[in-house]
Amino acid sequence: MRVRRAARRSHRSDRPARRRDALGRQHHRGPLRGTGRPLTLAALALVLAAAALHAGWNALVANAADTHATSAVALLVGAAVFALPAALTWRVDADAWPYIAASAALELAYFALLAAVYSRADLSFAYPIARGSAPVLVLLISVVALGAKVSLIAAAGVLAVTAGVLLVRGVGRAAADLGSLALALGVGACIAGYTLVDDHGIRHAGTVPYFEVILVACAIPYAVTIAATRGTDAIREAANLRSAAAGVGMVTAYLLVLAALERAEAAPVAALRETSVVMAAAGAAIAGREKVPAARLIGAVLVMFGVAAVALG
Repeated sequence: MRVRRAARRSHRSDRPARRRDALGRQHHRGPLRGTGRPLTLAALALVLAAAALHAGWNALVANAADTHATSAVALLVGAAVFALPAALTWRVDADAWPYIAASAALELAYFALLAAVYSRADLSFAYPIARGSAPVLVLLISVVALGAKVSLIAAAGVLAVTAGVLLVRGVGRAAADLGSLALALGVGACIAGYTLVDDHGIRHAGTVPYFEVILVACAIPYAVTIAATRGTDAIREAANLRSAAAGVGMVTAYLLVLAALERAEAAPVAALRETSVVMAAAGAAIAGREKVPAARLIGAVLVMFGVAAVALG
């Protein structure tokens, strides 16, 4: 979800130089310059576990009977799990609140669009497009609006992501409908939006408290909206082990990335984090829940390498 925020927090001293090259750091999110720390086996294991958990909680939501209600309950569970760590490390300056409000609004839209696309499209379609488009959008905005410089590696990554998205969507009769594509790209746009907002907001708060406030500000109105539009029974029915596991997986994946960033520089962590794109597509195929065309799997691999190139470029 918000894995690159931790990287921002852990590398505040070199942020100005990093932003001159490119802002984009997605959920990840664009070119980063590290401190030269090697990627240890412990860090590798942590970030791959985080990627698996991120793909896993998305799979739980995508395959739920009611994706909206499941997302709402998962958010509430995630906020509850993070409450104590946030309280123990509390620091939210007054300057952080405008960014928190903007980020929470984008996060709310993110979950609403994510649940919507999962209600009509396969995980192996929606997840790679949403994850892959976000860092590309951040990079493009950084270049156009902020004058950031782009390396050849990052540019090649953008082309790889574009090609991968086209393969994931498919062609001819196998192509997904434009509505699902628009929703998936909307999810990516929300990720890009809160990435850029958080790049500034996280400077005025502790990482965990910042994340917790946004979770709460998103979870409560989303749950209230679902209860009002679908009935309280929808929330009660979604209050099950699946939703709880999704919520715990959501925040655990974030904590694992924080731990990885304590052991390695941000760029390889950000790049390896995107293995979740392939994990999600391959997992859907292996589990037999979806009929995943070979072209879609190839597209997911292209997206993964493209995002990694953007992160490392």
